[in-house]
Parts: sequence; C-alpha cells; structure tokens
Amino acid sequence: MTENALRPMIGLSPRLLRQVPAELGFRGKTLQYLEQSVASWVMSGDAIAVMIPSVIRDTTPTDTTGSAREFAARLDGLVLQGGADIHPSCYGGQPMHAESVTDVVRDLFELELLREFIAAGKPVLGICRGMQLINVLFGGSLHQDLLEAGAARDAHVIAGAEETYRHGLSIVPGGWLSTLYGGVVAAQVNSIHHQGIDKVGDGLEIEARSHDGVIEAVRRPGAGFVVGVQWHPEFHDHRFPDLLPSSPLMDAFLGQARQSTNRPAGR
Repeated sequence: MTENALRPMIGLSPRLLRQVPAELGFRGKTLQYLEQSVASWVMSGDAIAVMIPSVIRDTTPTDTTGSAREFAARLDGLVLQGGADIHPSCYGGQPMHAESVTDVVRDLFELELLREFIAAGKPVLGICRGMQLINVLFGGSLHQDLLEAGAARDAHVIAGAEETYRHGLSIVPGGWLSTLYGGVVAAQVNSIHHQGIDKVGDGLEIEARSHDGVIEAVRRPGAGFVVGVQWHPEFHDHRFPDLLPSSPLMDAFLGQARQSTNRPAGR
C-alpha cells in the first residue's frame, strides 16, 4: 500500500440476538454481533470492517432511511452476512412455519441499507441470507423450505454439520462468476440453508446453481457491484482446500469499493 493510502471501509450488517443466555448478563436486552469469520474475510483483503448497528428502539426500527443513507455515504461497501430466515411479508408471502426464526426488524433495516448503498453506487455483497435479501429487494420471492417446495432433491443443511457440509456447484459458462474464476464451470461449496430463491428478482441474472438446481449465485449486470452467493465463502479457508477459493470474490468486491472512492489498491 502506498504511503497515506486509506483502506476501504466496509460495513457489515449485524445479526441480532434477542433471547440472550442468562450467563451473559444482558437480561431483557438485544445484542448485535458479527460472526468472526466474516470480519476476518473482509480484512484479509486489506480493508477495514465495521459493524453497522441496526437502529432499534422497543423492537422497532427508528429513522431507518436517514441512518441507512448516512452509512452509505460514509462507508465504501456493504456485506450482508447470514442469519435468520427472511420474514415472508417482505416478499408478499404468508408464513408457512410458525416455528421459523425470523426478525422482520432486521429485514427492514437491511433492505433499507441495500437501497441506499446501491443508490450511492457502492458495492454490495450478500452471503446466504444476504443473497436472498438482494433477490427480495428486486421483487423476487423465496421458497420457505426447499425440500417442502420440491425445489431441491437433497437437503441443503444438515444439523450439526455447519460449514463442513457441501455440494456441487454448476457455474454458468461465460458468465461473470465463471470469468472471475478463470473459466471454471464446476466447483464445490458449503451448504447451510433450507430456504432459497423461487422467483428471481427483476434485473438479476443467475450465475450458478447447485447440483440439484437450486439458485446459488445472482448478480445485477451493468454498472456497480450487486452480487449474492448462497454459500458462505468466509468459511472457504485453509481447512477446506477442495472448496471454491474465496479470495477472487472478495478481491472483486473490494476492487469496486476502491473505485467508488478513488482509493488505491493495497499491496
């Protein structure tokens, strides 16, 4: 990195923990947190990762639009991490499973963040739930359960397996993602989700599918950087050399973040 060059500052939206274990000492409070691997992955690309706290008061967002616009103005890019299911009301659906873990407050705040970062011309990258949220923003819908909907042949999440469970990935030949990876059209990725894209959002292109046809990556073509992947690239580290490398994706994202602010690339 050249002397006095600023590293891009990337906002990460937090997960919300409302049912806090008693031993943590936060009775009746909501905690906001990042999964460590996400922050580490962003910072591995010579960037600064900062958490974007949701604006919450009495379980409802306050001044959502103004706060999101301010974050988009001051930060150089946005990463949406995984977490709870998106509430079906966000895409005009009705909940099919009363036991599903959702948080509509987080949904609404992150949708506002997406709108404002995209409007500001800042790059956005959605991981797992984040990809689904991008699809919802552009008018798409979700399968509330892939197996129940008949959209998947095999389970895409195994309890207790976490990032060790994986499946095959078919990448669209000649597409943006394939080009990013030097022409690769088949790979292995982890799988930690039971929901997935049903109707594809307006203007989004499919970049990859799983071995059984589930949409695994989408992108909005044209100017800017709006990309979502269903897998968790932050877990594709030295432990799993057979999985699709994560650095090309992060490098592409951060390259756009530096362009949007005329920041020189760090070395």
